[in-house]
Amino acid sequence: MAMQCWPSDAELNEMRERVFKMANVNKVEVRVVVSPYRICPLGAHIDHQGGTVSAMTINRGILLGFVPSGSSQVVIRSGQFQGEVKFRVDEIQQPRHISKTKDKGLDKDSPELQEQSNWGRYARGAVYALQSRGNNLSKGIVGYICGSEDLDSSGLSSSAAVGVAYLLALEYANNLVISPTENIEYDRLIENEYLGLKNGIMDQSAILLSSHGCLMCMNCKTKDYKLVYRPKVLEYKESEQPKATRILLALSGLKQALTNNPGYNKRVAECREAARILLEAYGDYKAEPILSNVEPEVYEAHKHKLEPDLAKRAEHYFSENMRVMKGVEAWAMGKLNDFGMLITASGRSSIQNYECGSEPLIQLYEILLRAPGVLGARFSGAGFRGCCVAFVEAHLAAEAASFVRREYLKVQPELASQISKDTAVLICESGDSARVL
Repeated sequence: MAMQCWPSDAELNEMRERVFKMANVNKVEVRVVVSPYRICPLGAHIDHQGGTVSAMTINRGILLGFVPSGSSQVVIRSGQFQGEVKFRVDEIQQPRHISKTKDKGLDKDSPELQEQSNWGRYARGAVYALQSRGNNLSKGIVGYICGSEDLDSSGLSSSAAVGVAYLLALEYANNLVISPTENIEYDRLIENEYLGLKNGIMDQSAILLSSHGCLMCMNCKTKDYKLVYRPKVLEYKESEQPKATRILLALSGLKQALTNNPGYNKRVAECREAARILLEAYGDYKAEPILSNVEPEVYEAHKHKLEPDLAKRAEHYFSENMRVMKGVEAWAMGKLNDFGMLITASGRSSIQNYECGSEPLIQLYEILLRAPGVLGARFSGAGFRGCCVAFVEAHLAAEAASFVRREYLKVQPELASQISKDTAVLICESGDSARVL
């Protein structure tokens, strides 16, 4: 099955045309940041606890066409959102919780407040991250940004992809040589400090470190990572393991999180509280209360001291960490059936132990598990909106996609009707890391 090349020549040409019209420059001067979305086959919800995660990018994502502005001015337009973001890179950017306090006098419908509270915040956050580490920014960018159709709010870490895209563009414009590992930290600053989110570093790590066909495995506590290759097809010999796979993205139609979800930050706090109790039970009052600081034998000895909700969060962490280890081994040996079963078990633990997910996403997860050729499935993200991801045998990918579209329409007709038939279930491949073309 021929796969779509991303980005296509037509997509790149459109980006250059857009920026040409905005900046009145020669099209050959326009650069395009390719910042892919990511999936997390194994390692869900444990990066913020210093756990070990696995991830890879896909051949969909964010494109940011840009040229240096020739001044400190930043001007950005979007393919997904209305309006125009304008600010200067020599302005001091304040974290969101500080700027919100300063903005109390603004009318809630003012353009400045609307821009800050919506899509312009990631561009400002990128400037904040670079400024906070002493980088000298003198040149802004004129740019146009867009994401793959219908995949915003999909649980594929489009926010991290956007943050990385702005970082790479600003660094290019200012002749800054920044390593991928440094940019992982800069994107963490955008999310954790500027925006006030408590997520970990898995998303930006996958976007910046991945390589086509590889599984990226990272210890989020030590930041050590490795790229794990699958055996070549010829090395499978007469094995009954699948020789070629594709990635299915099944969209739910949910663009906004349901109002009764417990919140990402609350789950992080519960994990930290579980870690604190376990560490103190062991007599350790100094270690940071994250679950990666709790040895497995300490967890086993003292887990009975956790109240039910905290016990579930800890169980998810320790069982998921083990699934990552087993999954990396299975991937490296080409045991894709085993790899798929671990993904499914991860999805189940996310529902039962981490207690995330909404009814439509859980239904979609169950449908994927019944689809022909699917080896394993789970939510992409927290499961409160967006999509589910599955690994499927390549020769059955189209049949599986049709099955999922048909079955999801039966259980969620209203949501399914909001999704284009062409994008309801996408067949993807692994991608490469973020880069400037």
